[in-house]
Formats: sequence, structure tokens, C-alpha cells
Amino acid sequence: MMMIKRALVGMAAASALLAGTAVLPADAAPKKPKSYKNCTALNKDYPHGVAKKGAKDKVKGKSKPVKNFKVSTIVYQYNDGKAKKYKGEKDLDRDNDGVACEKR
Repeated sequence: MMMIKRALVGMAAASALLAGTAVLPADAAPKKPKSYKNCTALNKDYPHGVAKKGAKDKVKGKSKPVKNFKVSTIVYQYNDGKAKKYKGEKDLDRDNDGVACEKR
């Protein structure tokens, strides 16, 4: 009985992969991006900031650029403030370098 159950589960998972869908536990579902009130709130979830793909931290003087930020274009778009596409969106990338709330 156990072997039949395992075979059915394996076949269902293989079918889902072939169909282009994944079988994930409910707690593994991706979080919906959100607009943060300020950098303090964003840094609680993303301690070194969040950036769109291909962005580089812009620095002045002898400072070294931050490189350990989270790369997520969609989360960045919810917090860049340029086009105000999302409800509650704030401009958390004030130097417009593609990295919001960068912090060492």
C-alpha cells in the first residue's frame, strides 16, 4: 500500500513539472512584494537593501560600494517611487542608482 502511495505521489509531481507547475507546500509560496513606508522598515526584511537586476551602488568619496544587497527587480519596483505604479509606493532610492536603502 505504501509503495502505491509513493508511486502516485511521484507521478503527480512529475506530471506537475511536465505541465509547468510546481507542487509546493503552502508555507513555501513566494511572498507578494510590498511597498515599505521607509528604509528602516525595508531593512528589517532586506538588511542591505534591495536592487533591480544589474544595479550597482553609487558612492561618493572613499566609501566602498555595497554589494551584498538582495537583487529583486519586482521588490525594487515596489519601492523606487519613480512612476508610482503601486499603492503606497515611496521613493526609497533617492540617489537613483538602482539600489533602494543600501546599507553595510
